[in-house]
Amino acid sequence: MGIAGKPLTLPLLDLARLDAGPGERAAFLAELRAAARDVGFFYLVGHGIPAAQVAALQASARAFFALPEADKVAVEMVHSAQFRGYTRVGWEITRGAADLREQFDIGPERGPWPAAPDNPPWTRLQGANLWAPQVPQFRAALLAWQEACGQVSIRLLRAFALALEQDPEVFQPLYARDPHQRVKVIRYPGQHEVTGEQGVGAHKDSGFLTLLLQDTQPGLQVEGPQGWIAADPVPGAFVVNVGELLELASNGYLRATVHRVVSPPAGHDRLSVAFFFGASLEATVPLLTLPPRLAAEARGPASDPQNPMFHTVGDNYMKSRLRSHPDVAQRWYGDLVG
Repeated sequence: MGIAGKPLTLPLLDLARLDAGPGERAAFLAELRAAARDVGFFYLVGHGIPAAQVAALQASARAFFALPEADKVAVEMVHSAQFRGYTRVGWEITRGAADLREQFDIGPERGPWPAAPDNPPWTRLQGANLWAPQVPQFRAALLAWQEACGQVSIRLLRAFALALEQDPEVFQPLYARDPHQRVKVIRYPGQHEVTGEQGVGAHKDSGFLTLLLQDTQPGLQVEGPQGWIAADPVPGAFVVNVGELLELASNGYLRATVHRVVSPPAGHDRLSVAFFFGASLEATVPLLTLPPRLAAEARGPASDPQNPMFHTVGDNYMKSRLRSHPDVAQRWYGDLVG
């Protein structure tokens, strides 16, 4: 059941079944394959991240968003060529419209890419995070969350490979060297604070997969054949969705699905934490050779004229960031957007 006793609208999978013996493993992989192909979204329990870690992350996020505006703006994303830090309500763009959410982004803590005159632009995306010194517990909680979700994501990628009847490590060369990861902590204000309902506009995620932690406030919606499906919060569960890298690699057998968030009603806000797991920026996404039975069911990757996908990961990610954060693009990437 979802919140308030409502029935689930997405499949619910238990990752612990992957290690519960051959029969349970086979059943889990069949359910994973069906969920990822038919819906592209599912709830995930049995992920092994303790409730205490979830609570600590949510408490530290609330502490950050409660800071005075001046303290948050001091670590605003426009100060980061790597698109890290705080974003004010309305300052990220999806499909040409402002998203009514404030958020804080981090990525892997790595040094700059080695300088060379022929470096592609995406090499500039590697670097340091910004941190608010007033809430040191936020930094600790986010870095621990990034590590824990990375491990869950790798387990899921191996499961996806097995579900497609591939070697379990078929995706490993794409992320073994510096996988691209991002944690986005998001607060959606209620509609008494903002005008409009676009918490975040309709879009697909571009990486391998996304793990989403929700609080108790609904708002996430998934596009289905007959309209929008509410993906209400389920205690202890992530919402997981397939990204476009898996759709490309599987020739559309796995499905990256359009989704959006509707702003909370007046008197409420909504806190969520999205973890995006992707390939290394220098990777090129291969096309897997599926067994004939599965290949016959592959639909080809969906084409979005407003947001075409590249097989080169760094180029694809750079395109996404430049479109979403025009203020950062103008400050740090004038040579690309001029």
